[in-house]
Amino acid sequence: MENNFHGYFQPQQAQEVAAAFANHNVEYMFIGKSGAILLGYPASTQDVDLFPENSAENGRSIVTALREIGFIISEEIEKDVVRGKDFVQIKTGPFDLDLIFAPDGIESFEKARERMIKIENFPIANLRDIIASKKASGREKDFADLPLLEDFRIEFEKKLRKEPKTALEIALEKINKQED
Repeated sequence: MENNFHGYFQPQQAQEVAAAFANHNVEYMFIGKSGAILLGYPASTQDVDLFPENSAENGRSIVTALREIGFIISEEIEKDVVRGKDFVQIKTGPFDLDLIFAPDGIESFEKARERMIKIENFPIANLRDIIASKKASGREKDFADLPLLEDFRIEFEKKLRKEPKTALEIALEKINKQED
């Protein structure tokens, strides 16, 4: 039976992209709903959204990697990717893919990379960046997702909280223990 990924985002798509991009040293991160899904957000989406670093070298590596996994990249799309056009939608491959070189609501790739979450071999934009991008997009379908994404972010951050307690938190815990 032939694998047909058109329709909805599948984990295999993320794995294919991650492997091909790693082979070609592409700098990128998953963003949008596909990024949130990789973090455990219970939803579906129709495409893979990627936030690549905007450089000609990275663009050429993206084109090579995508061709390797079965995308047919026209000369026009190749030029758009290499020059880092803000938004490049590619529907000529094994699944639909959006390259978002300038996502709304995110100041730069470098700043987003500092906040990026790496799970297994998946570089994923921080949920706060995913939410900021959806808020700034102005698209009705993005606004519909915001309350659920925000609830998911709160729970996700609780699970991942790794910062050490502040001196004030430690002092308050000691005071509360003494009062008991």
